[in-house]
Amino acid sequence: MKLFLGVSFTMIAFAANSILNRKALATESIDPASFACIRIASGVIVLACLLIFQRKLNKVKLKADVKAVLGLAAYMLGFSFAYLSLDAGIGALILFGGVQITMFAGAILKGQKPILLQWLGAIIAFGGLVYLLLPGEFSIDTQGAGLMILAGVGWGLYSLRGQLVNDPLSSTMRNFLYTLPIAILTLFLFSEIHVTVKGFMLAMLSGGITSALGYALWYKLLPLLNTSTAAVSQLTVPIIAMVGGLLLLGESLTMTFIIASTLVLGGVALSVYGGQRLREKS
Repeated sequence: MKLFLGVSFTMIAFAANSILNRKALATESIDPASFACIRIASGVIVLACLLIFQRKLNKVKLKADVKAVLGLAAYMLGFSFAYLSLDAGIGALILFGGVQITMFAGAILKGQKPILLQWLGAIIAFGGLVYLLLPGEFSIDTQGAGLMILAGVGWGLYSLRGQLVNDPLSSTMRNFLYTLPIAILTLFLFSEIHVTVKGFMLAMLSGGITSALGYALWYKLLPLLNTSTAAVSQLTVPIIAMVGGLLLLGESLTMTFIIASTLVLGGVALSVYGGQRLREKS
């Protein structure tokens, strides 16, 4: 039961990032670059406190993982700017689809040979994203969608780099720390600074709680979960974000979103199942 509750809280935390970011920008409480800066800085502070509590802060290596930092920066900034125009649920679905497809491509580039079920799942998931972005009953801002795809690719690359680290908490804190100057530079170059108390609090909540603590808890739970369970559990994130958008932000539910969600999440589930079959045979 504790494991179930821990996974449930973590998935809610991941989805809450979409809801908090969208709420902050939709109410014009903060500009997107400031939201990203405060989110990252809050995450650094909370992660550093966790490391101090574990007496590991002095063991954090200072050498930056450039690829991880660039991936995290692409995710953080693309995510924030995309929610200027995207609903929470739609943004989370595009992000999630982009992450999974990026990680699938990364696995192939590393020499892994997917079986037919994995290829079929990836094609269905990609088709769901294409269907969502086609002109239809409602219009999705192409710039916002492009930025969220960039965020998805960034998080996918960051996740691939994360598979190589031995101390995820220390690595996360270091990557957050080195990403902060990039976010600050973006703030001064591409965004007009606008921060209200409400926007500041929403960004701090996203960075310090739903990002830093959410990531820390997820890293703690991962050793207790098999790979397929961990992957499938993340299928709930876009659905939770969609429900949160409906209840808290007054967003609408469309048939296009329902069909696209079914295709994307079903395709990913099929690919995960295929991966499990492949591991059982090897």
